[in-house]
Amino acid sequence: MGGEKDKGGDGVSERKFRAVIITGPGFQDEEFIYPFYRLQEAGFLVDVATLYQTNVYGKYGVPARATMDTRQLWAHDFDLVVLPGGFEAPDRVRCDKDVLDFVKRMDANGKIIAAICHGPWVLISADVVRGRSVTAYESIADDLRNAGAHYIEAPVVRDRNIITAPHYRNNGDFMREVLARFGA
Repeated sequence: MGGEKDKGGDGVSERKFRAVIITGPGFQDEEFIYPFYRLQEAGFLVDVATLYQTNVYGKYGVPARATMDTRQLWAHDFDLVVLPGGFEAPDRVRCDKDVLDFVKRMDANGKIIAAICHGPWVLISADVVRGRSVTAYESIADDLRNAGAHYIEAPVVRDRNIITAPHYRNNGDFMREVLARFGA
C-alpha cells in the first residue's frame, strides 16, 4: 500500500496514503486540480498517471504533469484512484486496458475508486458498476443504467468503495466524502 512518513521523535511511523489520478488530454480542469491539491493538503502522496507518462492539458489549459505511465499501475501500490471528468479524457482513458484492469483490481480489493462527471465511463468499461448506485454527469445516465448501475441524481453517491459526483460544482462534497473514507 502507501508509503510511510519518517519516524517521529517517539519512533512511531505515521502511515501516509497513496493516491493516483488517472487522466488524459482534455480533462475537466477543475476536476483534476481540486482533487490533486486537496489530497496533497490531506497528506496523501499523489501520482498522476497517463498513457506513456505523457504530460497532458485540460480543456482550459491546466497542465497535468505525469509522474507515471498507466502501464505501471498496480493496485497494491495505491489506496485511492481518482478519475476526473471532462468529455475527452475519460473517453480516451476507458480505452486503456491497463487502466481497466487496474480499476477492476482496486474494486476487487475494496479500495476507494472516486469518479466525477464523465469519469464513471471508465467504471462502465471496467465493468464495476453493475448493481451499484452511482451518479455522474446527466448525459451518461443512460450509459450507466445500460451497464447495470442504479443512477441517482445527487451531489455525491457512495456505494461501498465507489464514490461518484456529477459535476465540478460538487467538488467540495466529492472530496469530503473521499477523505472521510480515510478518516481525514
